[in-house]
Amino acid sequence: MKLEIKVPSAGESVSEATVSQILKPSGSYVKADEEIIELETDKVNQVVYAPGEGTLNLTVQVNDVVKIGQVIGSIDTAGKKEEKPTPAPAPAPAPVTAAPPPPSEGPSARKTSADFIADLGKTPEMKAPPPPVLPKTKAEAGNVTRKRMTALRRTIAERLVAVKNQTAMLTTFNEVDMSNILSIRTREQEAFLKRNGVKLGFMSFFVKAAVAALKEFPEVNSYIDGDEIVTFQTYDICIAVSTEKGLMVPVIRNCDQKSFGQIEQDIGNFAKKARDGKISVDDMRGGSFTITNGGVFGSMLSTPILNPPQSAILGMHTIVKRPVVVADEIVVRPIMYLALSYDHRIVDGREAIQFLVHMKNNLEEPTRMLIDL
Repeated sequence: MKLEIKVPSAGESVSEATVSQILKPSGSYVKADEEIIELETDKVNQVVYAPGEGTLNLTVQVNDVVKIGQVIGSIDTAGKKEEKPTPAPAPAPAPVTAAPPPPSEGPSARKTSADFIADLGKTPEMKAPPPPVLPKTKAEAGNVTRKRMTALRRTIAERLVAVKNQTAMLTTFNEVDMSNILSIRTREQEAFLKRNGVKLGFMSFFVKAAVAALKEFPEVNSYIDGDEIVTFQTYDICIAVSTEKGLMVPVIRNCDQKSFGQIEQDIGNFAKKARDGKISVDDMRGGSFTITNGGVFGSMLSTPILNPPQSAILGMHTIVKRPVVVADEIVVRPIMYLALSYDHRIVDGREAIQFLVHMKNNLEEPTRMLIDL
C-alpha cells in the first residue's frame, strides 16, 4: 500500500512553498510521523511528516517550488528496512597498449636557409590561447561565502523596502524612568511566578500601556486602505521575536481583556514556538500595533520600521542608569529610551508625541493603568 505525501496548508494567503531541506532521502526507511522534508514559505517554515511507516519515495528536490496540496512523494508501507548492499569489486583495469612508433618518413627537423625563406610566405595557422579561467565569484576564490536567501528573508526585505517607499515614516523619541516598574517586579516576582507559572517581565507593562494609549489615540490603531482610514476596534498587539531564520511577529489578541499573567504566558509560548520553527501563519495574522525590544541585544536607540499595514511601531531599548533631575536635584535613575515610528499620512506629529507621552506617564506610574483600563 502506498500513502501519498502532500504539501500541507500553511494558511489562507499561502499558495506555494519551496523545498528548503530534505531531511530523509528518497529510498530510506522511515517511521510514522518522522520528519522528512522542510518547506519554507514567505511567512513561516513548515516540516512535513511521514504519513506512515515504510520506504520513502520523493519526487521533489531542494529548491523545487511546490503548490499547496501537491503530491510530492509516497510511502510504500510494504517496504522493508534493507541493509546496504556490499559494493561489487571494481573491474580490473585494461592492459595498456604501447603507442605505435612514429613513421620514419617526415619533414626533417633541420631546415635550410631556402626552407626558412619559403616558410616566410606562408601564413601559419595560429590558435588563440584559451582565456584564463577566472572564478565566477569571489566566493570561489575563498574571500566570501554565499547562501541562498530564504523565502522568509526575501519577504522581509521586500516589505521593509516597500514601507520606506510607500509611507511617510517619522520617528519621535522619549525616555522612561523605570524605577517603579523595577520595584514592582522585585516585590511581586515570587508571588507572580507562583500564580502564573511565568516570570513578570517588562513586556506586559508595555503592552498594557500601549493599549491605554491606543484607546486615547485611535489614529495610531488604524491603517490606510485606498482612500479610507480603517480603525481597529480590537487591541491585538504584535510582539517581534528574533529567530535564526528571521524576524517573526506573532499577535497577542485582545490584550485589553487579558491580565499581566496571561500576556506573559502568551509571549513565552510564542517565543518558544518561533525558536522551534513551529509558529503558524495564523499566529502572525492581523495585529494593530507592534512592539519590538532591541534592548535585549543592548540597543540604546533605534528607529524601528513599520509593520505594514499598521501605522505605528514602538521600539524599546536597554535600561541604563543615567543622571536625571528630580525635584531640582540630580539623581541616578534607570532610564529607557523609547522610539515611536509612525506613518505621517494618518498620524500627525502631535498625536504621535502625545501617544508616547501617555505611555511614558503610565509606565512611570503603573497604578494609572489600573484606572485607565
